[in-house]
Amino acid sequence: MPIQPIRLFGDPVLATPAARVETFDKELRTLVSDLTETMRDAPGAGLAAPQIGVPLRVFVWDVDDELGHLVNPVLTLSEELQDGEEGCLSFPDIRYDTPRAMTVIANGFNMHGEPVQINGSEFLARAIQHETDHLDGILFIDRLPTDLRKEAMREIRESEWFGSEIAHGTTPVIKVSPHSTRGLGI
Repeated sequence: MPIQPIRLFGDPVLATPAARVETFDKELRTLVSDLTETMRDAPGAGLAAPQIGVPLRVFVWDVDDELGHLVNPVLTLSEELQDGEEGCLSFPDIRYDTPRAMTVIANGFNMHGEPVQINGSEFLARAIQHETDHLDGILFIDRLPTDLRKEAMREIRESEWFGSEIAHGTTPVIKVSPHSTRGLGI
């Protein structure tokens, strides 16, 4: 259960939609374990597989002492909205009020391939929507109104961590999924 490095804004894996999980095997269970340990170490309320460089539709959360994970999520969102502060482990120290649905019904699978349904409201709903966005290549700053997004981008460009991979002469490494892609590149 090694802790993995978290990819930061600017890494292409964060802006790329993740592939659907087709095989529920030991590698998937290891991925869920790695995500959980990395999220807890950070610490964070959620973490999606692309944030550790694995382009698969899997995420974990730890909200209100409820630890969970979801594979291949499909969301049904309420029409009622909430606006609240949101941050992201891929954007250290960046937080903005972000509009989200108040409640969510998330259908998907656990790491063993069994169907699950998660009903979340308020912060859990926010976390599930945030992590599912990561699986679709959407970042929380993409949800901000134009003026706040510009402010966030300015803050990101001025941050100590932005562009650190390039500044140190390294480029992000994207892990290749151990799961079959049926001959298609990811």
